[in-house]
Amino acid sequence: MNLDFSEDELQRYSRHILLGEVGAIGQARLRAASVLIIGAGGLGSPLLLYLAAAGVGRIGIVDDDRVEISNLQRQIAHTTARLGMHKTRSAAIAARELNPEVTLVEHDHRLTAENALALIAEYDIVCDGSDNFATRFLVADAAVLARRTLVSAAVLRFEGQLAVFRPDGPCYRCLYPTAPPPGEVPSCSEAGVLGAVTGVMGALQATEVLKEITGIGESLAGRLLLWDALAPRFRTIALQRDPDCALCGAHPTITTLATAAETVCAG
Repeated sequence: MNLDFSEDELQRYSRHILLGEVGAIGQARLRAASVLIIGAGGLGSPLLLYLAAAGVGRIGIVDDDRVEISNLQRQIAHTTARLGMHKTRSAAIAARELNPEVTLVEHDHRLTAENALALIAEYDIVCDGSDNFATRFLVADAAVLARRTLVSAAVLRFEGQLAVFRPDGPCYRCLYPTAPPPGEVPSCSEAGVLGAVTGVMGALQATEVLKEITGIGESLAGRLLLWDALAPRFRTIALQRDPDCALCGAHPTITTLATAAETVCAG
């Protein structure tokens, strides 16, 4: 592991290096790591900015949307001046302005069953900040098949949830075996979301990623964190591996993303 840091790096990451739990070794691990972020929206924006600020060496951003004015209430990586720009480009601009030492890779296309496995396999950790169940299941299935740790977050209205799924389980399908029927769970565009809630959950997501990379603290793997902003209250629920899980169980039936797609309702 390369522990040589430039003077600029020593100054930029000094508050990390001062932490005994992180130190120079932890910062070197961050510099050597790669993270893929699915979605450059309300969750992906703070997640990306904190990972870039922390010095994660290579960060990929997947999103096929363009910046709209309704995004700006919560998607803090974007600006009014960049309306109409691809979100991947806008987000990369923001991250580069914060830390030009980080490599940003823009994937300005939709994640599909055809490209998800190969794309996720290029990175050490994948983060899901998408806003629909079809994508969440696709990312979760591909992460298990590619043997990559998944840090997944979701928000709606005044609530958020966060979990870390390691390749050895429990996995996302142990929590949600199948996707709900289309229309059963409203999206943020239908039910609304308090902008700051996405910021908190994105920051928590970034914290878990940094912990996974550096190996510090207690992992959230095997637990689900729930936050009700109005209460205000955090709760943690233990997750158990389902021996009959179609993805990570004793006799999995999902062995490719083609078979996985058959179990997910389009939405």
